[in-house]
Amino acid sequence: MIVVMEKSATQAQIEHMIGRVQELGLKAHVIQGTERTVIAAVGDDRGSSKESLASGPGVSEVVPILAPYKVASRELKPDPTQIQVGQFKAGAGVVGVMAGPCSVESEEQIVSSAHAVKKAGATALRGGAFKPRTSPYSFQGMKEEGLKLLALAREETGLAIVTEVMSTEEVDLVAKYSDVLQIGARNMQNYRLLEAVGNSDRAVLLKRGASATIEEFLLAAEYILNEGNPNVMLCERGIRTFETHTRFTLPLATVPYLHRKTHLPVIIDPSHGTGHAYLVPDMSVAAVAAGADGLIIEVHPTPETAASDGYQSLTFPQFDETMARCARVAVAVDKEMCTMH
Repeated sequence: MIVVMEKSATQAQIEHMIGRVQELGLKAHVIQGTERTVIAAVGDDRGSSKESLASGPGVSEVVPILAPYKVASRELKPDPTQIQVGQFKAGAGVVGVMAGPCSVESEEQIVSSAHAVKKAGATALRGGAFKPRTSPYSFQGMKEEGLKLLALAREETGLAIVTEVMSTEEVDLVAKYSDVLQIGARNMQNYRLLEAVGNSDRAVLLKRGASATIEEFLLAAEYILNEGNPNVMLCERGIRTFETHTRFTLPLATVPYLHRKTHLPVIIDPSHGTGHAYLVPDMSVAAVAAGADGLIIEVHPTPETAASDGYQSLTFPQFDETMARCARVAVAVDKEMCTMH
């Protein structure tokens, strides 16, 4: 249920209604709007009385949330959410770009990548310290040493750091060095991990599972939001279909559809979504045209020597050109590219 407070409601009345919601055994999620405050009463409300909340002081009305995902729904928050981490922003008309290599391989590699993507216009650096691989014999990442190198790159450039966390035990460690915790496609329905990052103070980039429906995707985000972390970005990275000409199928219709269903920013990953470097620039531009709030792109100094995913990574010049094209398209669709100040 949504408890809509009157415009004239006092802070004491708002606090009182938060307490009433909690007395009913529900979680209270408070959204401060420009016009008024709303309180989402989330949980099993079968034993709760809508009337008991509607009669509270300062309450305008109580309405049900019809979507199965409550806090992520536009029914609760009609206005788009903007996520800001350092100088990185995404959502509410701003397009933020995260870029960098698939894996952290060395200090020279990650620091040079950070300087290059910053120069091209990115405001966040992506890089995997812990790498989930299909084969146990593939490169698994540099782990904590990789995290330290990411932190070094942030110190030199001011870029926000985006890196994947793979288990509940690693959340605190990864959060110590990074600004955005990435939940990979394989872990989209790892509910204990979702709850763990929901209890973190770091923003979360949640990737859609390769076989997940949109509703399952949003319900995964709901696990994070329900734990009290409002800073969630949804990442479409392609789904598995019968096609073989690309690594996955990148459904850009996801962008406007999600914007109708949720207030959360929508990020597109054209690197995993296509699996071919030559397709990444065009799909990046198309994503911005479709209304995406951000991009996460793999960029490597020498893709042919990359420890992982070199075939879908852009070179520095290719990324420069891609960013220039995206900036032109952003203007055409009334959006602005996030830039460093």
